[in-house]
Amino acid sequence: MGGMTSSHFIFIPACLLIGVIIGWVLGSRAARDAFAIELKRREERAARKSAS
Repeated sequence: MGGMTSSHFIFIPACLLIGVIIGWVLGSRAARDAFAIELKRREERAARKSAS
């Protein structure tokens, strides 16, 4: 069994960083979509309330 090489000190943090970036992008996109849906619901409720 070989020991850890110096490439582990570059490869593992790089993989973690890529994972964080992908999570950040997907999470921000999901949050933006959820916020847009909530705004749409509020507008529909207000329109129904004013129509009544």
